[in-house]
Amino acid sequence: MSDAINADLHCHSLVSDGTLAPAVLARRARDNGVQLWALTDHDELGGLAEAAQACAEIGLDFVTGVEVSVSVDDQTVHVVGLGVDPSHEGLRTQLRAMSEGRDARAHRIAEALREHTGVEDAYAGASRLAGNPALISRTHFARHLVERGVCSNTGEVFSRFLTPGKPGYVEHAWATLEQALGWIQDAGGLAVLAHPGRYRFTPQRERELLTRFVDLGGTGIEVVTGSHSAADWRKYAALAGEFGLRASRGSDFHCPRESRCDLGRLPALPQGLRPIWDLLH
Repeated sequence: MSDAINADLHCHSLVSDGTLAPAVLARRARDNGVQLWALTDHDELGGLAEAAQACAEIGLDFVTGVEVSVSVDDQTVHVVGLGVDPSHEGLRTQLRAMSEGRDARAHRIAEALREHTGVEDAYAGASRLAGNPALISRTHFARHLVERGVCSNTGEVFSRFLTPGKPGYVEHAWATLEQALGWIQDAGGLAVLAHPGRYRFTPQRERELLTRFVDLGGTGIEVVTGSHSAADWRKYAALAGEFGLRASRGSDFHCPRESRCDLGRLPALPQGLRPIWDLLH
């Protein structure tokens, strides 16, 4: 495939913390000119069958995916698995265990928000907004606090309450980098480091992370994504070349009202990179 195709290999449905059904996302992607699309819900495979069926009906090339939450130092890092087998029992088992941990964390977030905002029903409200009751995320709490009038938008909720150092943030131990890459590879997928420009690593620690990622068999890095600036595109294009990583592209679309970038609306990859999608078909 050409590096100029409109590939969108990172987005979320209501099965995790998006707001649209997988089939609706598929049609939105097709209508926005996407030629190759992946659904990559957080730690969840439950939307892939619906997405695949919808893509078959509308003639859109589809790639199975998942976004695995990883703990690195004191940060949560995300690794996208592309081309995973949704029926792989090892991957399914590990993701189920992570969902159980999410629920316990959600109860702790609700209690912290009750103490600092006075909102008594934060868990129930977030649960109501979650399309998948097994996966209640910070985003669902943010939407509930907007509904309750505590903040005007979800970005404000995150900045005031739900990021590290804020009163509603609850630390959680996710998978290790080694575990996440092992699960993805065992399920036949390619591991891609998601939106690296979002993390708060020093330049030295970022390079150490990339070295470790490559040593563990990581294949790609998101160069063009919804949260990256033009400067980020240039930086991670250079790092992709330096570390021998394939370049990926994805909007990280969650919701028409909240997302920085709609499906299929990203610029093309910078020239000279090796696209990850050449390994997917």
